[in-house]
Amino acid sequence: MLTERIGDAFARPVERLVRSFAHISPDVLTITGLALNGVACAFFAFGGGPDYRSPLFLRIGGLVALAASIFDMLDSTMDRYSDMLLYMGLLILYARVDRTPQMVLVWVAAFGTFMTSYARARAESLIPRCTVGLLERPERIVLLVVGALTNRMVAVLWIIAVLSNVTAVQRVVYTYVELKKGWRS
Repeated sequence: MLTERIGDAFARPVERLVRSFAHISPDVLTITGLALNGVACAFFAFGGGPDYRSPLFLRIGGLVALAASIFDMLDSTMDRYSDMLLYMGLLILYARVDRTPQMVLVWVAAFGTFMTSYARARAESLIPRCTVGLLERPERIVLLVVGALTNRMVAVLWIIAVLSNVTAVQRVVYTYVELKKGWRS
């Protein structure tokens, strides 16, 4: 799975980073990540400038979200808040510039993001593991950062909206199939 390969590639650098923060409470690191995502939310909200053509704040928000992702790997509950903060920033941006279709797109992407996590959590209350799917949190964060840095957020939101919802459905179907196998035994 792509997520596992990404995790393997970053394992040593992240391990060094974690060791350097070992003396700091995990709660402090988690709150720092959440706070940084709040800052990224604000930059996203005011991205595009008054004429919606200047991507400077969007790019800064992407960099802040990237930095925050290092901190909020520690707590999956705070991850959900962090994700929703980023989407809220984008909702505010598109509301501010009167782009209703983009607002709906952000909502669908946010919904898929939530359902991907929820489907896994529910599945793993019934079966041992449920890691199937195309788009997990690391990929979504990378996509949001890339969208912000390249000023291609709408294209990225389409990818997230489609693939995160497909992932949620894949997890529901996988769980159903796994449970059916258990019922036959």
